[in-house]
Amino acid sequence: MRPILSVLAVVTALVAVTVLSGCSDKNPIAPFQPEVINNADAFQFQITAARNVTTTLNYSWVNSGTRATINHATARQQGSATVTIFDASDQQVYTHSLVASATEQSAVGVAGTWRVRIVFGDFDGAANFRVEKL
Repeated sequence: MRPILSVLAVVTALVAVTVLSGCSDKNPIAPFQPEVINNADAFQFQITAARNVTTTLNYSWVNSGTRATINHATARQQGSATVTIFDASDQQVYTHSLVASATEQSAVGVAGTWRVRIVFGDFDGAANFRVEKL
């Protein structure tokens, strides 16, 4: 009976290590206190104290309207961060580097499920922006 328990313990430990090590690969922004609020007609994204972030993130967001307003509040120390928004027909309606302060509008698009893409390149700092139905 004891060898079975030893094998079971080793298998359990291996599964735990595999699952835990996979978490950081699946969410590269996890160490930077991500806050993502994804409600119909209102999307908000924030990470703080980011260091050397290079990744692309995509979120589906429901916009019942045909336009959106985008509010920036990013404190970039190094690298790049860009937000690009696609409408329900996958047409690009907005793209801009994340900046310290700006309020802009998207182009007219098709209502429905939009896509918000954030691309970070060796980014250090805090990224914060909000997208709302216009």
